[in-house]
Order: sequence, then C-alpha cells, then structure tokens
Amino acid sequence: MTDQAPFDTNIVTVTRFVMEEGRKARGTGEMTQLLNSLCTAVKAISTAVRKAGIAHLYGIAGTTNVTGDQVKKLDVLSNDLVVNVLKSSFATCVLVSEEDKHAIIVEPEKRGKYVVCFDPLDGSSNIDCLVSIGTIFGIYKKISKDDPSEKDALQPGRNLVAAGYALYGSATMLVLAMVNGVNCFMLDPAIGEFILVDRDVKIKKKGSIYSLNEGYAKDFDPALTEYVQRKKFPPDNSAPYGSRYVGSMVADVHRTLVYGGIFMYPANKKSPSGKLRLLYECNPMAYVIEKAGGMATTGKEAVLDIVPTDIHHSVTTF
Repeated sequence: MTDQAPFDTNIVTVTRFVMEEGRKARGTGEMTQLLNSLCTAVKAISTAVRKAGIAHLYGIAGTTNVTGDQVKKLDVLSNDLVVNVLKSSFATCVLVSEEDKHAIIVEPEKRGKYVVCFDPLDGSSNIDCLVSIGTIFGIYKKISKDDPSEKDALQPGRNLVAAGYALYGSATMLVLAMVNGVNCFMLDPAIGEFILVDRDVKIKKKGSIYSLNEGYAKDFDPALTEYVQRKKFPPDNSAPYGSRYVGSMVADVHRTLVYGGIFMYPANKKSPSGKLRLLYECNPMAYVIEKAGGMATTGKEAVLDIVPTDIHHSVTTF
C-alpha cells in the first residue's frame, strides 16, 4: 500500500471565503446569505444535469422563452431552483431571469438589498448531447429609494458588486468575481462544498485561441473578417491562432479565462444588435474578464459602460 496525501484540515470553502471578504469590508452578511443560497441552487442543478437522462429531464418543455429560444425541461427546473433559493435568502428584492419576460419582485417579507440577474442554464441547446453548460449571475445593489421594480435592474455593469458563473463539465466549478478579483471553487462531491482551488486568477496577456461561430461568416463586418483572417494567417508568419467553439458561452469564456485568447459573438442579419443579453450574460462575463485583467467590448465601447434600456437588452461582445 502507498501513503495517501494528508487530508486538508484548513480548506477554504466559498462560504468561508465570502465571510472573510465581508468581514474585511465590514459587511452586513447579506452577500454571504445570497451566495450560500445560490450555491445550493448550483449544487442542485449540477445533480439534475448529471441524472437528467435517468430522470427524463432531456427534451423540450414545449415553449419558447422571451429571447426566442426553445425551453428545455432542465431550463424550467433550473430557473425554478434559482428563483426559489434567491427569494429564500432574504437578501434580494428584484430578480431578472432569461426565462421570464418581466422582472420578479420579491415578496416584502423576504426582501433584501440586492438585485440579481441570471441565466439559469446557459447553453441549454446543448443539453441533449452532453456538452458543458452553466449558470451565469450578476449581483447589484438596489440604488433607488422607491419600492423595488424592474427599473432597479437597469444598471450598467460598472455597478456590479459580484458576478460569476457555474460550469457543469467534467467537474462543477464556481467562478466568482468580486471587487478584489476572481477566484475559482471546485465542488467536492464527497463533502458537498465548493473548495477554493485557484486564487486571484489572471487571464494571459496573449493567447492562441479564438472562439467564434464562423457559420455566420458571410454576415460578418469586413473589419471582423479581416481580424479573423489575420489570426489564421498572421502577416508576420508567427504561429496562427487555433479555433475552438463549443456553443455554450460559459464553456467558451471559461476556456478563454484559463488559456487566454478571445471570445467573439458579433451581430449578424438574424440578430443585428447581437444575440447575447447584457444583464445576465454579457455583463457578468465582462466583469469576470475585467477583474482577471482582460477586456470586454462591443467593438465600440466597454460592455460594462452600457446602460440597459430593457432587461433583455442584447449586445455584441468581444
């Protein structure tokens, strides 16, 4: 028999991490309550994803959501889970989901000070073929003195106090960005806790991968076409960029965070303003990337500077 590695008796869970950060900031503890509740939903979704075939959760629920995507059974389950745990955290007042046309106003007896925008199951079109999918979230403070309303969610990404995503892949990972940086937590199924595995993550200054759906190449702006060509065939004869595209934003952005490179989702004839939604897709990911030392832009302005006009506002993103 061989000696086993000693058991870590000083593990940093996401709860411990957020409590320590809150203590430094002299916080009220509401953020810890919120993120603990969100982690509960992520764990439940992770379990549902892994047993979806057995539990008959594959397939279409029979409707389309407000963004025009077909709603899958796991979409419905994931949305219900996130909404219910966030309400029961007693830390939120307004919830915005990709799956709901209007913002959800939390009942007065359960209200807190945070506004949460989320995509409960990003990449759900890939569910049936077992491609990595995820949950995206962005957290704002309510800034108006009025009763909570949909308008409280119409804040630029610069106002985010925390954002991140969960990736359901070969393992379940939670990537959390707060004011002091980006940290990655892996779900340990043995103890049911998210454990800190990468602290203060920074994106590489130069990558070697571009991520783009080139099926829409005929609709690309000429400048984008030229840029992609230069990545494929560098004028200085340096090594070309490789192409990787999963079709799940969480998976593609996470790979970009880990390996460097660029993720692109430009406009096309079908979606002239871009397809990705600002509040619960682009802003949270832009916040993560910027906190990791990267950059997120529409090609004309920083994603985080855009003031949304609608909770389902869509933009291009690079």
